[in-house]
Amino acid sequence: MARQPRLVVPGQPHYLVQRGHNGQPVFIDDHDRQLFLRLLGEAATAQRVPLHAHALLASQVHLLAMPMRADSLSRMMQSLGRSYGAAFNRRHGRVGTLWDGRFRTAVLEPGARTLHCMQWIDSLEVRQGVVASAELARWSSAPHRLGLRRDPLVSDPPEFWGLGNTPFEREAAYRALLATGPDEGATSALEKAVSAGRAWGSPAFLARLSERTGRITQPRRRGRPAKGLHSG
Repeated sequence: MARQPRLVVPGQPHYLVQRGHNGQPVFIDDHDRQLFLRLLGEAATAQRVPLHAHALLASQVHLLAMPMRADSLSRMMQSLGRSYGAAFNRRHGRVGTLWDGRFRTAVLEPGARTLHCMQWIDSLEVRQGVVASAELARWSSAPHRLGLRRDPLVSDPPEFWGLGNTPFEREAAYRALLATGPDEGATSALEKAVSAGRAWGSPAFLARLSERTGRITQPRRRGRPAKGLHSG
């Protein structure tokens, strides 16, 4: 059976996860991370994909992005995967694939769910024990949102602008979100959506998305279908 095309909806926020092959590291040192971010910026610009959040872990990349075309994400990640993978192999004297197959993605409903995804990505370095607090993060968009440094890759989405009327208010509100930590139930739903390549949103949003794309955007109920009133 042919593999179903990835669900990508232009103009909607998407959560992307790309992992190293068999869980192997995709970043050895800061030179690798700097190179990856530069190539990511070039690929995103070429494919017209605004980036709203990013986090680089030892063997994973997490992104929040907004594709403008149906093929924008695939083209961006293909270009990035080839250029960075080749550079990584040359630099570290290795051969073979660097990435674990296709990247995974989930379409997100704008609003609270997109804000949660941004919060989740920006908290990953803390949750993984890489740094003690988001203020100390080096390889995510968290310092940008906290006003500690400007990240040229990051385009703030409406969800961030809605946190306050001034930069100080927005930074303080986001700092409080990161200190509180992402809701575990919402995080579980987000991870299930990206693992299955589905959308994450309210029933109304999922229904609209199904009508727009002609795709089933949420899991079917388990078990056998209910029998009708006149079934034998």
